[in-house]
Amino acid sequence: MSGNITLEQAERVIEAGIAQAVTLGVPSTISVLDAGGRLVATKRQDAAPLISVDASAAKARTAVFFKSPTAALAGAIQPGAPLYTLGQASGEELAFIAGGLPLTDEAGSVIGAVGSSGGSPDQDEQVASAAVTAL
Repeated sequence: MSGNITLEQAERVIEAGIAQAVTLGVPSTISVLDAGGRLVATKRQDAAPLISVDASAAKARTAVFFKSPTAALAGAIQPGAPLYTLGQASGEELAFIAGGLPLTDEAGSVIGAVGSSGGSPDQDEQVASAAVTAL
């Protein structure tokens, strides 16, 4: 497996994330993007906040573009930090908050990313982490 995540893989990732969201009791949206930051699949649970659709995709896009968990990037956008103005400079929707994780193949190459939104940042991170394990 190399290049981009497949639809079958994305659906497995989403189902694992949804299962964790159910366990936590946090209605969520899970989005999976490919290596180019484009949507492969998304699923919004009943009662998940409407904004979670856009937020989950933005978290996944940030994780794939930076090849890093979004939680690890939060400090880089604070005043005086290296990426402080990036949000205004980019035409892409990005989110520097926990809940976005890169997805990699067996060789460690990034093939996409998953984003979760609907709960607290810690809950979104737990959902995204569970989703990654399905890959």
